[in-house]
Amino acid sequence: MNGMDRGILRPHQATISVLQKLLDLFVICAGMGVVIIANDNPTESAPIIASLLALVIFYLLGDFGQLYASWRGERIREELRKVGGVWAVSFVGVFMADYFMAAPPLLSDSALLQWFSLVLAGLCGYRVLLRIGLHALRRRGFNTRSVAIAGAGPLGQRLAANIAGAPWMGLDLLGFFDDKHREPVRLGKSQIKLPISGGLEALVEQARAGDIDRVYITLPMRSEARIKWLVNQLSDTTASVYIVPDIFVFELLHARSQNINGVPTISIFDSPMTGANTVVKRLEDIILSMLILCLIAVPMLLISAAVKLNSPGPVFFRQKRYGIDGRPIEVWKFRSMRVMENGSDIVQATRGDNRITSVGAFLRRTSLDELPQFINVLLGDMSIVGPRPHAVAHNEQYRGQISSYMLRHKVKPGITGWAQINGWRGETDTLDKMQKRVEHDLAYIHNWSLWWDLKIVFLTVFKGFIHKNAY
Repeated sequence: MNGMDRGILRPHQATISVLQKLLDLFVICAGMGVVIIANDNPTESAPIIASLLALVIFYLLGDFGQLYASWRGERIREELRKVGGVWAVSFVGVFMADYFMAAPPLLSDSALLQWFSLVLAGLCGYRVLLRIGLHALRRRGFNTRSVAIAGAGPLGQRLAANIAGAPWMGLDLLGFFDDKHREPVRLGKSQIKLPISGGLEALVEQARAGDIDRVYITLPMRSEARIKWLVNQLSDTTASVYIVPDIFVFELLHARSQNINGVPTISIFDSPMTGANTVVKRLEDIILSMLILCLIAVPMLLISAAVKLNSPGPVFFRQKRYGIDGRPIEVWKFRSMRVMENGSDIVQATRGDNRITSVGAFLRRTSLDELPQFINVLLGDMSIVGPRPHAVAHNEQYRGQISSYMLRHKVKPGITGWAQINGWRGETDTLDKMQKRVEHDLAYIHNWSLWWDLKIVFLTVFKGFIHKNAY
């Protein structure tokens, strides 16, 4: 029995997608049912209203965020991250409606927390079990897809190595098809050698015979004529055809596809803050900044008095920095120097700098001078977590010296960040120090998630305030 015959789920994909939607909605309702029973309130209508609101939001966001698209080539953590984000936004919508519109509240805080946790565990749990089952089937040859790669160059080899190293995807790799290569190709450092199964004409013949489910075209961009010919020939087959663009020569930052009035485009540099991610990030900033400002209100008053009494001048210092997309913002800090440098030529603070006041030295050493930036976060100019904003003069200095430097501005600047908790903070007296800071900032943008933000906030409490480079 070949791979095509064993694609047992393929004829029922539309039905499976509908069933998964219904199962998600059932998990949301079942979670509320458990909470109702646990709290001995089976007759109240408030939980039903909350459940219906959550169902509507989750259903709309799930469709908008392509939650029910094929996840065959994606790792489970990506699917869990997306379903967790959709449920979190849905829950926050119910919470906000409950808080601002319902009097009295529909549900108690403890009941809401129970509901959120139960549903999150249910949505993620059954997906993990489903993946385990599918992986087991695919390893035994069921629910597979036969795959051919057109082009045995570096890009094709990279794709083949990824497929061969992930049998859980259920992609049965038939080999390379290439007019210019004849010898089997070793995949990376492994002992696996993939044969050259023929030229492009042989690929078309096998696709027409129905022996191939998917064709991945990995020919280089300069082979435009060959790609056009191959695509035209494969249009007379039932194979699904994918063009893998040769864009790995670039340092990609959240690349994604987009249609511009029917014209397909692929972004090379983009921000992770799109769709539901934007809402999640903003809610995180609002909630955390409001909580923190309540906690630090009295310390900020005491610091303000100390700054005012220690030296003449204003309490706050507002310096121009670059915000998201390079737009200028004014960042608030407690004044720690006797000068108010904010022009085109700014000298970074150094150890023993005589411009720093005695109170300012303590504030800088403990990072307390940064506390007013929580106001920037609440206003929307900054985030709790993100790349630290640099002075405009320093941006102009380094953008021409460090590759991808300005990509730091694809997200909002932050009070703390991945670079800071790893020790890359303070004076950047060498280019290498700034390079390391930028590398950590770009790693954060590449891998952003709500959970990583919370991890950085947690680590900042222990590693982010006091450091040998803070002066």
